[in-house]
Amino acid sequence: MAKELKDLTKRSENYSQWYNDLVVKADLAEQSAVRGCMVIKPYGYAIWEKMQHELDRMFKETGHQNAYFPLLIPKSFLSREADHVEGFAKECAVVTHYRLKNAEDGSGVVVDPAARLEEELIIRPTSETIIWNTYRNWIHSYRDLPILINQWANVMRWEMRTRMFLRTAEFLWQEGHTAHATEQEAWEEARKMLDVYADFAENFMAVPVIKGVKSANERFAGAIETLCIEAMMQDGKALQAGTSHFLGQNFAKAFDVTYVNKDNKPEYVWATSWGVSTRLMGALIMTHSDDNGLVLPPHLAPIQVVIVPIYKNDAQKEEIAAAVNPIVDELRRLGVSVKFDDADNKRPGFKFADYELKGVPVRLAIGARDIENGTVEVMRRDTLEKHVAPLEGIAEYCKNLLEEIQANIYQKALAHRAGLTREVDTYDEFKKEIEKGGFILAHWDGTPETEEKIKEETKATIRCIPFDGDKTPGVCMVTGKPSAQRVIFARNY
Repeated sequence: MAKELKDLTKRSENYSQWYNDLVVKADLAEQSAVRGCMVIKPYGYAIWEKMQHELDRMFKETGHQNAYFPLLIPKSFLSREADHVEGFAKECAVVTHYRLKNAEDGSGVVVDPAARLEEELIIRPTSETIIWNTYRNWIHSYRDLPILINQWANVMRWEMRTRMFLRTAEFLWQEGHTAHATEQEAWEEARKMLDVYADFAENFMAVPVIKGVKSANERFAGAIETLCIEAMMQDGKALQAGTSHFLGQNFAKAFDVTYVNKDNKPEYVWATSWGVSTRLMGALIMTHSDDNGLVLPPHLAPIQVVIVPIYKNDAQKEEIAAAVNPIVDELRRLGVSVKFDDADNKRPGFKFADYELKGVPVRLAIGARDIENGTVEVMRRDTLEKHVAPLEGIAEYCKNLLEEIQANIYQKALAHRAGLTREVDTYDEFKKEIEKGGFILAHWDGTPETEEKIKEETKATIRCIPFDGDKTPGVCMVTGKPSAQRVIFARNY
């Protein structure tokens, strides 16, 4: 394990390689035999499961239900909403045949040309079209509304440049799709779900985010408006951590989804969609982790406390186990996930390094002398500090320490973001500052042309027009034209 840590690239040397190394060495994921697709390993999937669990709870608390829709979407469905098909056309994987057969020359299997599909099918890049075609059968009257549905699923977007968790051809996500009787209800839903995402990011992931609205250039294909939460990674690049879309009546009109209102008149339904994906795993890694490995927020750590016994013989091992087992029971009673690693297959030093690499928030080490003294060695992963604590009451102590660690890594990330956030007023100044990374607050004239010029010349995009912050009008740093408020620019993942 010492060699494993030594082989972990330093962030200061090559941040991108550090990230790739850490995903593999911490047993989160690995590349698969399918180009652009990854295998999520048990430890990585355990983190995703905790994310799912908390988000699913939050969705259900806001009145949503889970359902599941087909993986395959008729190609004709995508063409019904013009902006939607244009936005996803280059990323679509298409199923054209339904059968293979043995090659006549014995070289293997080939596609059977006689088994071509009458209509080609798209492997879902997102599910608006198949879901709104379904909603047409569900919605007839105002009494059928609202419909508040979430789906946990996988999607396929044929990415050319991939990186595990951040951008893969296939990824896991949730996608909410709701239908409403009024525009106001749909707007309130879109904003409510953005707030849910922000709550989850900050209180579970310990990742501070900025809420805002996307510019037209960055808007979801087929949406009237896209709301987002933006996070800042350690290397000064932004990461879009979640989006919530106000779809207006676009998809209702495309699929002829109407309802009869209280006045017995037909109206088109109003819609939203919203989603987060396994990209959150990448955000979690890049916000908190260090050159020693993962740093996981306790609220999402699969193992929150690990206890490693240090013994010379079986008698000492049994003595330690007798003292530790009641502590394990008490931790579990307090809702803390704990592992007592008394396996003989690895030395304590190897275990220490392994759990440090995997980001376990609290490690307890206990030997025969510790039991005699009524103490235990405690190490917290966020600061790597070690100290001795009384064995009595250690379960409650660990529970409180976990909350302290959760708060500390959030504050650390918040301070880091603050240090990388600044205002600029001129385009020359912007070009210099963007090279240093971080969030740049600058005035923009609101036109797609100016935004595209900035992107082409600096590789920076408008991450969002923030809801909060300075709303003082000014002049565009590029054109000198009026600007309603400062917007947030950054280079991004």
